[in-house]
Amino acid sequence: MIHHPPTAAAPARVVAPKKRGSYNCGRCGLPKKGHVCPSADGGSASLHLPRSGNRLRRALSFDEDRPSSSPAPALEDEDERVIEAAAVVTMGEPEVVVEEGGEEDDEEEAGWDGEGSLPSSCMVEILRRLSPKELMRVAAVCRGWRECVRKVWLSAEELRLRVSPQSQIGFVGSVLHKCAGLTRLTLTMESDIDATMLACVAFSLPSLEAFEINMAENVVNRITGDELGRFVAEKRCLSTLKVEGCTNIGFLSISSSSLSSLWLSNLYCISKMVFKCPNLRELSLDFTRQENDSTDLITMMECLGRTCPRLRNIHVASIHLSNEAVLSLTSANLRDLRMLSLVLGSRITDAAVTAIVSCCTSLELLDLSGSSITDSGIRMICNVFPETLSRLLLALCPNITSNGVQFAAVQLPLLQLIDCGMSICDTDYQNESAEENVYPNNERSGEYTKCQKSPTMKSQKIYQKLIIKHGTLRKLSLWGCSGLDTLYLNCPELNDLNLNSCTNLHPERLLLQCPNLKNVHASGCQDMLIGAIRNQVLNEFAAAVKDHLPCKRLADGSKRVQVPHFVQQLSDDEKQKRRRMTQCIVHHD
Repeated sequence: MIHHPPTAAAPARVVAPKKRGSYNCGRCGLPKKGHVCPSADGGSASLHLPRSGNRLRRALSFDEDRPSSSPAPALEDEDERVIEAAAVVTMGEPEVVVEEGGEEDDEEEAGWDGEGSLPSSCMVEILRRLSPKELMRVAAVCRGWRECVRKVWLSAEELRLRVSPQSQIGFVGSVLHKCAGLTRLTLTMESDIDATMLACVAFSLPSLEAFEINMAENVVNRITGDELGRFVAEKRCLSTLKVEGCTNIGFLSISSSSLSSLWLSNLYCISKMVFKCPNLRELSLDFTRQENDSTDLITMMECLGRTCPRLRNIHVASIHLSNEAVLSLTSANLRDLRMLSLVLGSRITDAAVTAIVSCCTSLELLDLSGSSITDSGIRMICNVFPETLSRLLLALCPNITSNGVQFAAVQLPLLQLIDCGMSICDTDYQNESAEENVYPNNERSGEYTKCQKSPTMKSQKIYQKLIIKHGTLRKLSLWGCSGLDTLYLNCPELNDLNLNSCTNLHPERLLLQCPNLKNVHASGCQDMLIGAIRNQVLNEFAAAVKDHLPCKRLADGSKRVQVPHFVQQLSDDEKQKRRRMTQCIVHHD
């Protein structure tokens, strides 16, 4: 004989069958949020209590189980801290989608059924377009929306976090664990960082490909070279690593077969630096500007060619760069180099340029800013790279003149960028300013006479003129070139011109024939010069000057007459050119 269950329990389950996806209770019909059904027995009610407590948990705070008696303000504070930390999130295509034939509880939490409701895949696609702050608030609506937000975080590809001083390592770990599919991570540290953060990132993100650490002001990076090398060795998929504030590196040994880009800044007193990265393509090493830096740059340069044969871009910034360090780099025979930047090396001369042009024959960018090369070095560069070089940066090079810049513009037809800021300077003017500052507002006769001689000294100076005619040049930077008083530019493709602090540039000796010019920087220039720039690039005073109509001689050639207005027709190209002239912006104080 088959035993039947008691008849009293049957109506409780049959009277109001639960509707899939409904927000109301399936037994009594009341809203389910914060609700314990009175129709259920004591055992069933006790089973629902932990579930109602879990409903209070927010996204990205799943790492610790909060009891149902936790106060709401504490949860709000935690949520605001999460919102502040999640700065930018870039989402990819959602990889996790709620299946149609899932369990009943999953559909109940998602709540996507019913007439006019969206499927979960569409909801995820909508939520992934929200900002991180909006995602956090959406996750607090209900469990169904929180589940969709969880899927959005799982599909995130890039995350940028600003870690405030109040944030703990557990909080950062919970955020990273929520986004286990991240491939690109950027941390902006507002508090000190050590190897614990590296361990948290290595454990939470197994598929990390790009990692960047930015340091705020007055924040210390305590990561050592051994810890950084161990992190790179463990991350088999890591291809890009950028770390700021590397003042405590000491000994650095990096070995990786996947690393292709490495940026390290604020390096100081590196005892030994070894790179064993056969696939490394880009290397940037920025050292501190301290005279007591004991890093051996010559030995470091020698190792690069043997252990990193595929290097294409090299950037080294150090005040201790010299000809010997450049010779060690060129002896490595890096034939694939496309970008070479050796910045702030005042002991780099034309001898180093000779070594560079003999080793690297396919350079596209050459940056020797802060060096002591002369016009002879520029001529060597132009003779070797006429068909490849497109960007030449020679800022803070006091030994070059306008003749060398003009020669580069003529001999390098592919140039798109020239930067010679603070190179063509008026040294006499600087000395004169320093002399005047020694005796400010002094009324004594002898010293007053010395200050009165300055106009005569200034009239005897010889300024330089710069004439550039180029077909592909797009950006020209002449900031701080106080030695220029004449500038003629005929560059049809030029769109950015920097004339900041060109104090001696004469307004009547300025000619800009650049129809595509969009930005002109003229901070620190004379008012008359700014007016001349506006007159030429913005055509502001064109209304005050009458347009001269073309003239035509009579049939007998005796007299010239003006062609009437209705005869003059502008072509479409000329109309378009006139419209483009009004799009230029002059930036000044």
